[in-house]
Amino acid sequence: MTNDELGNLLQRLIAGWENEVVEFKRAGADFDTDRIGRYFSALANEANLRSANGGWLVFGVDDSTREVVGTSYRPEHERLHGLKGQMSNGTQPSVTFREIHELEHDGGRVVLMEIPPAPRGLPISWNGHYYGRAGESLTALGVDKLDAIRQQTIAKDWTAVAVPGATLAHLDPAAVARARLGFTGRHAARIPAAEIGEWSDEVFLAKARLTRNGQLTRAAVLLLGAAESTHLLSPHPAEMTWKLVGEQEAYEHFHPPFLLSATALAARIRNVQMRLMPPNELIYREIGKYNERSILEALYNCIAHQDYSARSRVIVIEYVDRLEFISVGEFFDGSPDDYALREATPREYRNPFLVEAMTELNLIDHMGYGIHRMVQDQMLRFLPLPDYDLTSRPNEVKLTMPGAVIDQAYSQLLMVRTDLPLEDVLALDRVQKRLPISAKTAQRLRKDKLIEGRGRSVRVSAAVAAATDAKADYIRDRANDDYVARLVLDFIDEFDAATRADIDSLLWDKVGDVLTSDARTAKISNLLAKLKRAGKIRNAGSRAHSSWVRAE
Repeated sequence: MTNDELGNLLQRLIAGWENEVVEFKRAGADFDTDRIGRYFSALANEANLRSANGGWLVFGVDDSTREVVGTSYRPEHERLHGLKGQMSNGTQPSVTFREIHELEHDGGRVVLMEIPPAPRGLPISWNGHYYGRAGESLTALGVDKLDAIRQQTIAKDWTAVAVPGATLAHLDPAAVARARLGFTGRHAARIPAAEIGEWSDEVFLAKARLTRNGQLTRAAVLLLGAAESTHLLSPHPAEMTWKLVGEQEAYEHFHPPFLLSATALAARIRNVQMRLMPPNELIYREIGKYNERSILEALYNCIAHQDYSARSRVIVIEYVDRLEFISVGEFFDGSPDDYALREATPREYRNPFLVEAMTELNLIDHMGYGIHRMVQDQMLRFLPLPDYDLTSRPNEVKLTMPGAVIDQAYSQLLMVRTDLPLEDVLALDRVQKRLPISAKTAQRLRKDKLIEGRGRSVRVSAAVAAATDAKADYIRDRANDDYVARLVLDFIDEFDAATRADIDSLLWDKVGDVLTSDARTAKISNLLAKLKRAGKIRNAGSRAHSSWVRAE
């Protein structure tokens, strides 16, 4: 927002004064971050309960006189916005400010922190405690309010339903042990590992949000249930299928506990090594065909967001050049591109109970960062970006993860231009896949010489990569010249002198295997002349019968 728009916003907030979703503070230079976290939790929870678009924590306004007094809180831009990371680390589920605005007001600098409402069904805690408001006062979130938020989606959340007759005996002990490790890692900064180790399984499962009123839920059976206990979920199939397509064909079905079987399925994927030659390096770079973290991220997302009431399975299809992850249920909140750019935070989930439990076990986060991470992983490996297809079949999401280069120019451009913003990389990825981009985006990319061609012939420009290829060739040639010069000097040091025939025999296959005989002869002559000019060798013989020795 512009400064004028922020000024108008501040006037509206002051006119409404403090309520459950707005808080004003004078805020000095050292305002306690823990207090900010408590207000964040309170305002997010209250915004949820009041169906508000969000909450506001405003620094630089006297909370008794309603006057703008200015604030010196974190005047440095990077330090101020570093608060976003601190909120994300301390909140559960992990959430942060929608934005932090700075207003230059006649009364002084004002900081307006925009807080998103807690997602439906998921109250926000700060360092393990839930906060709310009672008028203008900060308080613990009452049990009535806590239940009101949690009950928002339970009625339609298939995973939140308690399973009649299910007991601890129906769970896989190895899965429970692995779940404890994930929970301990998630809460390492808040709860000592020794304390978690002392909890009974009943207490642990309650803390991990896998039980309701002491009863195991469908979420618990999906994640931790023993393989022979899947009948508890009948007639809903709890199954993931891996299918290999191509010259070789195979398939395998995987059942609960999904906490363990997701890793087993990922291990079936043939993640061979690929060799790419960056244009500005001298050696090949070896990368896995797929990023292992991205594979698990995709699988966990399928598990978390599958519409289990549709009685369908998660399918993973492995082709020669790509993976496809197919789950049932429309993309629930927003569009994939919003999450790729890290511009969106999900406000609703199809399976909030399961999502919260998987977050507690350190499998996923609530912020929608999974898609962003997969995009980043592909960028860093110079490969095409993941694609989401929401239209091929109704009520289905298909994620395609490429495992091969599509356009060499695109991959080399990523190797060269590591400074490209994510928006440009997303657009270039669409160009290499022959997908449309907006006229405004095309104009910007063409101005920056990142694309070339017109109409249907638009393609990723190879100009930058080609220029860097030339630089790389120069570097390789220079390195080779240094190497062969060293060979000549070593030969002379060993045998005191070298004839031209000796040198030709020594260097003939080392000065360039794509050069003609005349070109090799000329290159060796140039090398000897260069060493002579450098004062390292001299010709002790004649022009026709040379005898090269050390000049010293």
